[in-house]
Amino acid sequence: MKILKKYILKEVFVMFLFSLIIFTFVLVTGNLVKLADLVINKGVDISQVGKLFLFLIPFLLSYTIPMSTLSATLLVFGRLSSDNEITALRANGVSLSRLTYPLIIAGVMLSLFSVILNDRILPESHFASRKIVKNIGVKNPTAYLESGTFIKSFKDYILFIHEIDKQKLNKIRIYQLQEGSPARTIIAKNGEFISLESQNAIKLKLTDGTSDEPNPRNPLQFYKLNFKTYYLTLHLDETLSSNKYIDKKPKEMNFQEIKDEIKKLGTHHIDAPALISEFHRKISISFSSLVFIIMGISLGIFSRRGEKTIQFAIALGVIVLYYLLMAAGMAISLKGVQPIELWMYIPNIVLAIIGIILFRNMVES
Repeated sequence: MKILKKYILKEVFVMFLFSLIIFTFVLVTGNLVKLADLVINKGVDISQVGKLFLFLIPFLLSYTIPMSTLSATLLVFGRLSSDNEITALRANGVSLSRLTYPLIIAGVMLSLFSVILNDRILPESHFASRKIVKNIGVKNPTAYLESGTFIKSFKDYILFIHEIDKQKLNKIRIYQLQEGSPARTIIAKNGEFISLESQNAIKLKLTDGTSDEPNPRNPLQFYKLNFKTYYLTLHLDETLSSNKYIDKKPKEMNFQEIKDEIKKLGTHHIDAPALISEFHRKISISFSSLVFIIMGISLGIFSRRGEKTIQFAIALGVIVLYYLLMAAGMAISLKGVQPIELWMYIPNIVLAIIGIILFRNMVES
């Protein structure tokens, strides 16, 4: 029995590492394209992008660790079942419950590690990466802005830029919002951003365009003014300014910070379903590894198929179901439907019950 336990633990561990590398690589590749664009097309310092990449890893691991545990157990027990090794073990009086007991212990340990990851490491990395992004927005505004969209990051101004190439801008339309008056419009063929960090502002150099200028006799009316060069100072909105204090979002808080914030809001009789939901979401998703091990063992034996593609497809289906239930639970809890805490544990409860029922049926059959 001891040899069998070690054998299964080794097989699951090897497959876990393999799955972890594959899933993490796939998710990293998707994000590397965006990070590379910051360096190549938008001129962001590679050291800043490197930090963003490092802070991205804990976020990816919070998803790939549970996914890998599910895939590993499914693949191993699916192969054992398809090769009739499970049948042979049961015929020789080997208890499946005792055989899988070490894996359950491993799932508990992995879940406890995930608690630390989601409580300490992930919130800090989230917050640090957001500060870097805001700092990039001040030092290099074109890295923060997107072409082809209405940009509302500047106080009293809305920008629409057709093309952004590093610091160079093409086909610019600017709307200056004015209280009680029509928006003033500035159109330019080309432009260039000049950062003014110490002033929390950006100077915009425009060339070859027209601007609406108020009629001195009637400020509500404008006349067109052609210009070769036009300078405009845009003050950064609070969402872009990195020199101001940055409030933490719920996902950037650890357990104690969330508790303190809930308590503080409670003194003002303010409900905080978002904070309560986030607190219990962190715990719930941390223990998804344990739930996925239970599901992986049960589905691997139940499916009796050894093909890796089929096992991966089953794993993907379970993962999609889990996160759909999590999204539904989050939506319900954010509406303040009581008990808020319960909704965040629904995915774990549902999948654990399904896994335990399947396992018991196989043990008793």
